[in-house]
Amino acid sequence: MKNRVIQILIIAVLLIGVGFVIYQNVSSSMEVIREGKEAPDFTLESLAGEPIKLSDLRGKGVLINFWATTCESCLNEMPAIQRVYDRYKDQGLEVLGINTGEGPVAVSGYVNRLKVNFPILMDREYEVTDLYQTGPLPRSLFISPDGKVKLIYLGEMNEEMIEASVKEILPRSGS
Repeated sequence: MKNRVIQILIIAVLLIGVGFVIYQNVSSSMEVIREGKEAPDFTLESLAGEPIKLSDLRGKGVLINFWATTCESCLNEMPAIQRVYDRYKDQGLEVLGINTGEGPVAVSGYVNRLKVNFPILMDREYEVTDLYQTGPLPRSLFISPDGKVKLIYLGEMNEEMIEASVKEILPRSGS
C-alpha cells in the first residue's frame, strides 16, 4: 500500500512538472496584444478581392473592428463607425472591418444594407482573429500612425466613443 502511494505521488509530481513546462512554452510563444505594443502585421483579402496589408497603412490612424453578421452589437455600431470614417478619412483615418469566419455572400448583403464603404476584410479561417486573440465580438483596436496599439475596446461602441478614440490616433500635422 505504501509503495502504491509513493508511485502515485511520483506520477502526480511528474505530470505537474510536464504540465508546467508545456504551459510555459505555450504562454511564452503567444504574442500578447496590449496597448502600447506593436500591432501584429497581417494581410487579408477584402470583400472586393483585394489584398490589404496592415503595415502598408503605416503613417495613418487605423481602426480595426472585428465583427460578424450574427453579432447584433456589431451591426449596431457599424453605422457609427461609417459616419466617423466619413468625417476623418481625409485626415488620415483608415478603417478595416474584419469579418470573422463568414463567406462573402452573407457579408456583402449586410455591408450593402448598412451602406458601409470602408474595407471589409474576410477572415474565413480565423487566422487574424486568432492572431489578435479576439474573443467576444465586437472588438476594436485603434492603431496609431507608428503601428502601435493605442486602445483596445471590447463591446459595442457609440459614435462619441469612436470619434474620441479616432482623434487620438490621427496623424499629427507637421510631424
